[in-house]
Amino acid sequence: MSKASKLRALLAGDDFLMMPCCFDGLSAALIERAGYPLTFMSGFSVSAARLGMPDTGLISYGEMVDQGRSICQATALPVIGDGDTGYGNALNVKRTVQGYAQAGFAGIMIEDQLSPKRCGHTKGKQTVGFDEACMRIQAAVDARNEGADILIMARTDARQTEGLDEAIRRMKAFEKIGADILFLEAPQSVEEMTLFCQEVKGAKMANMVEQGKTPVLPPEQLAEMGYKIAAYPLTLILSAIQAMETALEELKSGYHPKSLASFEHLQEVIGFPAYYQNEERYKT
Repeated sequence: MSKASKLRALLAGDDFLMMPCCFDGLSAALIERAGYPLTFMSGFSVSAARLGMPDTGLISYGEMVDQGRSICQATALPVIGDGDTGYGNALNVKRTVQGYAQAGFAGIMIEDQLSPKRCGHTKGKQTVGFDEACMRIQAAVDARNEGADILIMARTDARQTEGLDEAIRRMKAFEKIGADILFLEAPQSVEEMTLFCQEVKGAKMANMVEQGKTPVLPPEQLAEMGYKIAAYPLTLILSAIQAMETALEELKSGYHPKSLASFEHLQEVIGFPAYYQNEERYKT
């Protein structure tokens, strides 16, 4: 079963899907070890971890697909990749979808922001018009239907730029075009989240950004509303930053950091035991 087929099966099942987001091979492997059914390559976190730069359209298609290839090789989980705006016009969108499928992604997110895009919970967002937004999703769906083994997540950021009614209008249009997963970014209240779920058919994703614009709700409440997936795009990188800054301050103060994983555990996580077994097999 391909990873895209695994993702389709998850969407067709009864379970609500919790989806911590990764930014490299190690974080993806940890998500799998923890027992989650799928993950998402967060563009915000990849830009932060790979470039040390903000998620404001500075990272390129080539850098994202390269990072994604490493992530997809590091885990057996279905991975959804952040495809941003598709990196150009409708033909660029198709190439992006095809490239992500070839890299091993199970799904790709395409959004309606004006390039250069930015994190959906920061200021300065702009969105393209309704027709262009629909054309992007049509191009992505066409790439899928023409043979790319990948699912399409359609995202709108129009809540902030055009209002909730326009955002819901776009979600309905994207669902009609054939998107597999629908993502209305940054609703600002429980009431808005509920209305989205009531008004729009299809599998819907909630984006749980700590200290963002959207209320961070328990999985049970999100499932009751009608969401299928809860994404946690910053949880792992926020925890990593805090842990590393604490360790650096402890070292600076003359103390060896105490809250560390063991060296043995690190070797296990990244695959030394399996490597040693294979090494023995091929010993001459």
